[in-house]
Amino acid sequence: MNNNNKSGRIVPITIAVIISVVCGFYAGAYLSKTQPHYGGNKIDSILGIIDRQYVDTVNISQLIETTAQKLVSELDPHSVLIPAEDLQIVTDDLEGSFSGIGISFNTPSDTILVISVISGGPAEKAGILPFDRIITIDDSVYAGKNINQNQIMRTLRGSKNSRVKLGIRRGISPELIGFNVTRGDVPNHSLDVSYALDPHIGYIKVKNFARTTYNEFITALAKLKKDGCNSFVIDLRGNSGGYLDAAIRVINEFVPGNRPIVYTEGKAFKRQNFYSDGTGSCQDAPVVVLVDEFSGSASEIFAGAIQDNDRGLIIGRRTYGKGLVQAPILLDDGSELRLTVARYYTPSGRCIQKTYELGKSEEYDQDLYNRYLHGEFDSADSIKMNDSLVYTTIGGRTVYGGGGVMPDIFIPRDTNEITSYYSNVINTGVLYQYALDYSDHNHKTLASFKTYEELYTYLQQQPLLYDFTNFAEDKGVKKRPTLIQISGKLIESLLHAYIIRNFFDSEGFYPVFQKDDITIHRAVQVIRDGTWIPKVS
Repeated sequence: MNNNNKSGRIVPITIAVIISVVCGFYAGAYLSKTQPHYGGNKIDSILGIIDRQYVDTVNISQLIETTAQKLVSELDPHSVLIPAEDLQIVTDDLEGSFSGIGISFNTPSDTILVISVISGGPAEKAGILPFDRIITIDDSVYAGKNINQNQIMRTLRGSKNSRVKLGIRRGISPELIGFNVTRGDVPNHSLDVSYALDPHIGYIKVKNFARTTYNEFITALAKLKKDGCNSFVIDLRGNSGGYLDAAIRVINEFVPGNRPIVYTEGKAFKRQNFYSDGTGSCQDAPVVVLVDEFSGSASEIFAGAIQDNDRGLIIGRRTYGKGLVQAPILLDDGSELRLTVARYYTPSGRCIQKTYELGKSEEYDQDLYNRYLHGEFDSADSIKMNDSLVYTTIGGRTVYGGGGVMPDIFIPRDTNEITSYYSNVINTGVLYQYALDYSDHNHKTLASFKTYEELYTYLQQQPLLYDFTNFAEDKGVKKRPTLIQISGKLIESLLHAYIIRNFFDSEGFYPVFQKDDITIHRAVQVIRDGTWIPKVS
């Protein structure tokens, strides 16, 4: 559910992982909401002829939808047509809130298990508790069915003030408890977490750039400053982008006045320049930005602006490489066309969009996997930048256009403890399933701890690794003693983090999950020794 540098250790790269992430990259720029009207054309004529003269009756609406999807697919890889029934879920992630009941859940053993209940949300007000099991929704049985999470979310979400009836099984009681929950606004935070890495260095992980990102970011900054932090690590690893204006507002906090941040330009959209306004609260504060191959779009705008202005260091691995801007255009049937209308350029004038061919999205989606096969995630020497796209930062440093933002300090994946056994328990989901199962069966004891530190100390004293390997073997993952010895510390660390998240959410999860994060450690090091300032010519 979360990507960060430790993901270089915990998530072996597969085609499925890479392609599933690629679909999320777009920078929203609300440039237009109008739909141009064109006269009759060949497509209209053909559809009309089929409707009137074809030998069998066909579903013209479905045929139009298929044709429209095919038409858009012949454009660049980031233009997309979103069906009306999927639009709400796709949009919710960037809107800052949605209407629902306010729970996070998982579906182990084909049962909806409530993992956490949002404080002050509709579910909490109704009396639903963590580790309750939802058996029925509006009198329809959901236990024992192989239903994906998107289907469940569509069912639990709905219009504000509408009601949903839930049948809950609590503890070992066979009787269902009925709850009538009135749906309401549920916050959808774009910051995963913020906390102090040491007494003076604050850390903020930005999940995406949404409507609420700037306000969340300013709040996090204020809290960290109050706690004594005067230097900052901004983690954009796994951040696939979001709204252009949200990224610009956050960048403005770190860049001195009248500095270029980004500019956009397209065939139908004249060049638009964005500059810092000098009101930023951290214009002189040491700053380091963390990126990886899953950092795309708006997060690349952030990294590019910091790098081109020589404002701080970029640490990690080369970013995704998306320099295209989409405008959302709402269509009459409720679907939305997100059409690429412009490119964005970093302050030095570089476009970091990687190469693509119209209509060849599958080849484009293979790029990350090809980079993995080529060894780019493990060695900077494997990365070949385009020498014909050379630009300079404000201080004269050389940077490159095309194919993402290359970090100032490269950090390879940490694979020292990765074994085939470890990969197996991660890819099969057994490790996460055990963490849920352990949390469920020991809920009373684990919930009694007041802080995540106390719970962490307790878990370190438990034989979790031994218990887990037995659990995994029961699930079909054979024990491999030598490989378990190599990966044991890493597996145990992940078990601690995932169990703690079930009781203390991100505030407890990340400090434990990232305690051995080599990218964060390097960021702290360069801030402490004063080398966070780029060396300019």
